[in-house]
Amino acid sequence: QELLVESGGDLVQPGGSLRLSCAASGNIFSISAMGWYRQAPGKQRELVATITSDSSPDLVDSVKGRFTISRDSAKNTVYLQMSGLKPEDTAVYSCAARPHYGALPDRVSPTWWIYWGQGTQVTVSS
Repeated sequence: QELLVESGGDLVQPGGSLRLSCAASGNIFSISAMGWYRQAPGKQRELVATITSDSSPDLVDSVKGRFTISRDSAKNTVYLQMSGLKPEDTAVYSCAARPHYGALPDRVSPTWWIYWGQGTQVTVSS
C-alpha cells in the first residue's frame, strides 16, 4: 500500500513562492509516475503537473514558467516548486501516484491514478 503525504501548503502573498512536498511510503516510488492536482472551491479537480518514473516532467500551460516538478528517489519525495503565485492558484493541492514506466497517457484523468494523498492548502492572498 502506497501512502502519500503532502506538506508545504501555506498562506502566501501574490508573487510569492512555495514548495510543496509529497512523501511516499511503500516500495514502489521508484517505478511510479507522480502527479500534482489542485482543486479550488466550487471547481473541478485539475491537473497541474506530472513526472514520469524516469523524471520527465510535464506541466499544464497555466503554470509553465512559474512551477516546476521534480522528484528525489533517495527521499521518495516529489516536489512542486511554485513561484509567481497568483490568487487563482489558491486550491487544495494533492499528489497522486501510479506504478508506470514511460510516458503518461495523453490527457491523463484523475481516475488513472491509483494512490492519492490528502492534500495541502495553498492560499494566495494579500
